[in-house]
Amino acid sequence: MIRIPTVVLAVLALGCSMASAQLALPGAPAETPHKTQQADRPEMGDKDKPDKADALSERHAASPHALAGKSLRLGGSQGQLLLSDRDKVLRIDKLSLAGEVISDPSRKCLIDIVGDAPIETKSLGKPDGLARFEAEIPACPFAFDVLGGAVLVPAQDRACVFKAADCQATPAGLWGPDPATLHSDAKTIGRLRTRADSTADRTLRAIQTRLKGGPDADAIAHEDADFAARRDEVCHGYAQEAASGYCASRMAEARAALLKARLEALSRRPKTSDSKTPE
Repeated sequence: MIRIPTVVLAVLALGCSMASAQLALPGAPAETPHKTQQADRPEMGDKDKPDKADALSERHAASPHALAGKSLRLGGSQGQLLLSDRDKVLRIDKLSLAGEVISDPSRKCLIDIVGDAPIETKSLGKPDGLARFEAEIPACPFAFDVLGGAVLVPAQDRACVFKAADCQATPAGLWGPDPATLHSDAKTIGRLRTRADSTADRTLRAIQTRLKGGPDADAIAHEDADFAARRDEVCHGYAQEAASGYCASRMAEARAALLKARLEALSRRPKTSDSKTPE
């Protein structure tokens, strides 16, 4: 059963341009600033591995288990998402969202969501080829897809509004590692993107061959175009993207997984008597 926390607001006003608020769950312990220092430690650049490309690929495996204990930041620089995997249940140990003050949008604010126990997530399967989970957080429920070393939150219909804190924020976007830990792996990340793009392109051609035009083929082509626009939007603001190419690589992985899921769905369709779909 999913733990749905009851949220209590405790607002702290800071004498600067940043306002901070803490969403404390009942019975939450006092905050320990050094608690997540080990999780914040860079995961990249392990020179002890004999094959850097294979090692990086392994670290980028799209598995909820591989994300446990890694500190992720929205756009590589904002907020914090810390996950754990206990008893085969993915949980959110820490979540902070950077946003803007509602009464004065020129000021920034930070919402910390803490509690006496991690927030359990609900598995939604793999509707778009990647493991998807849902977090039922009061005032800010959201779903996310698990990528290799990152988490992708779809665009939200509206921002999460925390009225008592005079703050609004959104979790939408790519949550990844500190970009400073990725520079030495830029070439390998580029190869991973090339590999994912090649896989996606082959899959798209297979889909087009199978459908031979028609409304279904048009729909998938339109979906692929929408994904490209979404990738540009997500990666445009990703921290130090020009140096690492990390966001583009992860979005290429998401595209490959999405197209693979669409092809598999087509393969499961029952064939009609006049079907000439090639094997």
